[in-house]
Amino acid sequence: MDHQRDFYKDLLDNLYDGVYFVDADRRITYWNKGAERLTGYKGSEVIDCYCRDDILMHVDEKGNKLCDTSLCPAVKTLRDGRLREEELYLHHKGGHRLPVAIRVAPILSPDGNIVGAVEVFSDNTPRVISKQAIEELQRIALLDPLTEVGNRRYAEMNLKFRLAEQDRYGWPFGILFIDIDDFKTVNDFFGHEVGDDVLRMTARTLSNSLRSFDLVSRWGGEEFLALIINVDSGSLLSVAEKLRRMVEQSSITWDSQNIRVTVSIGGTLALQSDSVESIVRRADELMYRSKQEGRNRTTLG
Repeated sequence: MDHQRDFYKDLLDNLYDGVYFVDADRRITYWNKGAERLTGYKGSEVIDCYCRDDILMHVDEKGNKLCDTSLCPAVKTLRDGRLREEELYLHHKGGHRLPVAIRVAPILSPDGNIVGAVEVFSDNTPRVISKQAIEELQRIALLDPLTEVGNRRYAEMNLKFRLAEQDRYGWPFGILFIDIDDFKTVNDFFGHEVGDDVLRMTARTLSNSLRSFDLVSRWGGEEFLALIINVDSGSLLSVAEKLRRMVEQSSITWDSQNIRVTVSIGGTLALQSDSVESIVRRADELMYRSKQEGRNRTTLG
């Protein structure tokens, strides 16, 4: 029996996907190597903890917390024994949000009672830029070395391309100018090392929350610019609000403290008369209006 158990453990540990088991009280009883790789949490950190203890802190695309509510897929499966598949966002140990596709199934005793559940989850991040493309961006200095998203030059190049494309084919796009709220306070209170971690967390959350054909770049300092393709004003607002909520739901841990930030966003659709300078200036002004009206909000114009 021990040999058989070790065989299945080795099999699960060699899966690329994350796998973990919970008992009927949602206590984590098994955590495979794939789960360690995808979440940053070692098995020793989570075994015997409860999934409702805000370890992965699953949220949906609207930023609604699931782990401590009846919306939790594992809770539903433990109650009715049904298989479930959902697309959610987990909280990585590094602080950023990671999109995952999850599948939950019940674990049954020999007499058919539900005694736990197994969740299998996989990275659902849009893979717009392959490893080779990232290396190419680094080679031609289009990648921001701190956050590993495109830099300002990369954003300007893509804006010029989209403006020319719109002029020629009439294909619409918009931009979102995103600024971390009170970032100076983070740097002053916690130090620049923590400030850098906050920038990385924000960049990864923004990048992971975009559609596969959109992109985000670091414009400078604590400012980011997202280029959103094929949108009208309503869908541009939806994307902006999703990004805002995902950043709000992200955090890093430093000296036993959870550090959270919010962002203020200004968004605008490109006009036929726009240049790179004019569209960015308009989005920047709208972002400042979000700041003036209380921060952690989106203003479109």
